[in-house]
Amino acid sequence: MSSLQRTRRGLWHDKLLRDVTSMAAAMAIVGLSLGAIAVTKGVPLWMITLMGLVIFAGGSEFMAVGLMTAGAAPLTAILGGLMLNARHFPFGLAVGDLVGRRWPARLLGSHLMVDESVAFALAQESPAEKRRAYWITGAVLYCTWAPSIFLGGLLGQQMGDPDALGLDAALPAALLALIMPSLREHATLRAVAVGALIAVVTTPVLPEGLPVMAALVGVAAALPLPNRREEAR
Repeated sequence: MSSLQRTRRGLWHDKLLRDVTSMAAAMAIVGLSLGAIAVTKGVPLWMITLMGLVIFAGGSEFMAVGLMTAGAAPLTAILGGLMLNARHFPFGLAVGDLVGRRWPARLLGSHLMVDESVAFALAQESPAEKRRAYWITGAVLYCTWAPSIFLGGLLGQQMGDPDALGLDAALPAALLALIMPSLREHATLRAVAVGALIAVVTTPVLPEGLPVMAALVGVAAALPLPNRREEAR
């Protein structure tokens, strides 16, 4: 390997670690929010921490806490989480070659498959870089998520109302920062705008957590628009 190649690889590795560390810091804030909100709503600390280890999906965990503490049946929370994470199916098709061929590696790699690990992996050029980015991102974020939830739960036991600190806005802020670069595409912008409008309109009438599921209808707005010339023909 030439010195130029080693230098480029070192710079790439440093940039990846810097970006992943920044993302982990943002995820830690979201985890603190989830832990604090969950315990103040009556969810046991051990349960919400275990959810972070086993589920490892922030959106689904927030929705599950919201639904179950609002009186919804556990089956509703499970079905809602499955629908919310249905995007992992195309994710798996996109990064299936990066998680290895043996079933232990595929099982672990699948558990680390979150939006950020997929996004960091697909942003790389070579297969080797994609694989390293996927595993580094997934491992760092996983090791950040559950401990931050546990710490947030401990803090939540000492505070009265976590909403007063703005912790309820941590997850939407993190997700907004994550999708901002994608909003340059018109199809994605249409889907986000329609989904946000549906969520806002349905929030006063639907139980907590369900407006997010209803907003998935906005994905239809990302479909290609019909060509007027072709319609005229």
